[in-house]
Amino acid sequence: MKQKLVQANLKDTSRPQAKDFELDCSVAGYDYELPKELIAQNPAVPRDSSRLLVVDSPTTGIEAAPLHHIFHDLPALLRSGDLLVMNNTRVIPARLYGHKSTGAKIQVLLLEERQHNCWLALVKPGKSFKLGAKIIFEPRQLEIRDYKDSSPIPSPQSPLPSPQLTATVLETDAATGGRLLQFDVPEGKTLVQLLEVFGEVPLPPYITASEAADEQYQTVYAKQPGAIAAPTAGLHFTPELLQKLRDRQINQAFVTLHVGVGTFRPVEVEDVTTHQMHEEWIEVPAATVEQIRATKAAGGRIIAVGTTAVRALEGAAQSGNLQPFCGKTDLFIYPGYQWRVVDGLITNFHLPRSSLLMLVSALIGRQRLLNIYNEAIASGYRFYSFGDAMLILPSAVGVGSGERRD
Repeated sequence: MKQKLVQANLKDTSRPQAKDFELDCSVAGYDYELPKELIAQNPAVPRDSSRLLVVDSPTTGIEAAPLHHIFHDLPALLRSGDLLVMNNTRVIPARLYGHKSTGAKIQVLLLEERQHNCWLALVKPGKSFKLGAKIIFEPRQLEIRDYKDSSPIPSPQSPLPSPQLTATVLETDAATGGRLLQFDVPEGKTLVQLLEVFGEVPLPPYITASEAADEQYQTVYAKQPGAIAAPTAGLHFTPELLQKLRDRQINQAFVTLHVGVGTFRPVEVEDVTTHQMHEEWIEVPAATVEQIRATKAAGGRIIAVGTTAVRALEGAAQSGNLQPFCGKTDLFIYPGYQWRVVDGLITNFHLPRSSLLMLVSALIGRQRLLNIYNEAIASGYRFYSFGDAMLILPSAVGVGSGERRD
């Protein structure tokens, strides 16, 4: 028998429908309080030992509580013939440390490549960084990690290793507050190749005390370099779990979405409908499109692994039908969205007021999701990138998600 939601955590669901719609469109409607100790600082070991909150019916989050599982239970929770669609992006060592010719220390976070070896980046400190200024980078073993110390590095007159990588500031970017940097890279090389020597994998700003190795912030199927953040719903999979899923004829397909800095930024406008979503590069290959079509034709279900896989799939289907696609999408999914591809979702727990929280709300309804989050908090689930996961089954989708829109 299903357990009822803890009444103390159950929000008022008796509001008039107009009020619900108003809150769906207000960024304040996506706020919740999270105890700081529930922000995961390290991943579960092994990966599939993380907890899994399961939303399996139309009443989950309204009358009934979600089910509590461990992630390695996933094969038993899905059906033979289902298709998991995963994001195979790989996080690049996008954080670089260097100095200006004056010796002042600089920290750079690469966002995306705009042209060959020309990257949009956040530069810290950036306000006084003039166009034409040059940054000199040191290899990783010579990184300057303590940026709380305001003292400059040794002056150019002091012995320093010969610089092997430099960049020049070309222009500013109003949308991100970043800078466009042209890197001076040896002929025949790309910056991405040099990042293995000069860069480090950046962790999200809310992870402040992690002991995780770089590979623990990559999925086991990460293949295509280009992201500055991991598609974290995929961090729970192990090679053994993937094999168990295949053994049960639960198939796997891949898309690519290079996660950008917008993932961590809150929605800053009060009216959600006026939010301009950041662009992210996606590729949905023809082979994946064919797998999805074959799965649906056979009565199988499409389960997206993470909100990035959702954006890639739905972004490639904006013409009305899913088609192979390679390019950028600025698709913003919030309650009322008309779903075209995705039937269910595996996802982590997301930040308040974030576009990711709005995307999941579009699947099951904002108030239902907040009720479920309250249950997760009361049960001590771990949140955000290294945290636990939630499985939304197709049998639970749609109730409370509001009116569909074209």
